[in-house]
Amino acid sequence: MHVAILGNGIAGITAARFIRKLSDHDITVISAETDHFFSRTALMYIYMGHLRYEDTKPYEDWFWDKNRIRLLRVYVERIDFDGKKLYGSKGEEVAYDKLLLATGSSPNKFGWPGQDLGGVSGLYSYQDLQNMEQFSDGLQRAVIVGGGLIGIEMAEMFHSRHIPVTFLVREESYWNAILPPEESAMVNRHILENGIDLRLSTELREIVDDGRGRACAVITSTGERIACGYVGLTAGVHPNISFLNGTALETERGILANDFLETNIPDVYTAGDCMQLRNPQPGRRAIEAVWYTGRMAGETAAYNICGQKVAYDPGIWFNSAKFIDIEYQVYGDVQAQPPANHASVYWEHPDGRKSIRLVYDREQGHILGFNLMGVRYRHEVCEKWIREQTHIEEVLPNLGIANFDPEFYDEYDEQLVRLYNRQSGRGLKLKKRRGLAGALRFLKSGG
Repeated sequence: MHVAILGNGIAGITAARFIRKLSDHDITVISAETDHFFSRTALMYIYMGHLRYEDTKPYEDWFWDKNRIRLLRVYVERIDFDGKKLYGSKGEEVAYDKLLLATGSSPNKFGWPGQDLGGVSGLYSYQDLQNMEQFSDGLQRAVIVGGGLIGIEMAEMFHSRHIPVTFLVREESYWNAILPPEESAMVNRHILENGIDLRLSTELREIVDDGRGRACAVITSTGERIACGYVGLTAGVHPNISFLNGTALETERGILANDFLETNIPDVYTAGDCMQLRNPQPGRRAIEAVWYTGRMAGETAAYNICGQKVAYDPGIWFNSAKFIDIEYQVYGDVQAQPPANHASVYWEHPDGRKSIRLVYDREQGHILGFNLMGVRYRHEVCEKWIREQTHIEEVLPNLGIANFDPEFYDEYDEQLVRLYNRQSGRGLKLKKRRGLAGALRFLKSGG
């Protein structure tokens, strides 16, 4: 049996690896982006000079031949689902028995005048990185449009080369649809402290053509003209599925999939950013363009392609990022505008660059989520507490076991316990079981 995988990102490559572990099927991974799989999250570090492109490839080039995974550099324009064939832009044909669509995302464009000019790009593909590099020499200013994680990455990239950056964010505060108000305000301050020209409540109206097909300025929603030689479009992404329009494959915003990542067409599966679940789990989105969910979906698709029925289960929500110098981690249910039954303990360091938020059920008291800025907690420990619905008054005294490398990092557990005691009138005291050994004992025990 021949399995074709369209897309060589984390979902497609994870699927290929697990299909090989589970079977002796022929496997072909098809992508027009690069010859080999690379870490998309490391694009910024190539630009910043921290890594070379070859350093971002998790596997040596010989890995693919050794594991009998064929790599094909082809731009697929059309799929004949009835005839089970893929057609490339240069006349290539690839027949398959089973197909995995893992085509990823594309940056959003909203019909702005000038959005297709030279010097205008998102930051998703390796070609986007090359485009940034092409226009960076002698660049006097860049304007970035959109206040998400990709936007702040691009801002940091230009900032690392001392290229002035104006950052247009339509919301009243950075990423305030995701971050609670205090954490969002912290990021606002940090962006400004780094000399980035943050413009809140400001949208893009137009990108100005210099007369030679290149961007030379933007016009904002306030009517201001800002001269620039590069415009980064980072106002989110959408599933990369436009080439599937008009086919029998059922799509909405993404490719519709059931719990086993099967589409409406027999022998066709989907995984990763392009996947839209028909029945997402409570509290989860139908489309989640996140690295770790792409990896999990790729593994799940592999089992189902190989005839072992496994339902997709993304587990407890987790994400991590970096706001220039502030690391961010979130575990579980932390909402920017929490419902009435959510209560929280929030502590912020006097330097304004670290914070810890513990969210718990107001009535039942069990822990719901952790939001961490500039502080690290162990993923497994937080997930265990959330999964087992541990009471906040059991979590707080034992926070020491969640601390990451406490030998090298300051701990703030006492401050959180004092805050909770003031809020609740309780008299909790901190327990001293700490460090990796304590965490391992906790994970092996019943808690």
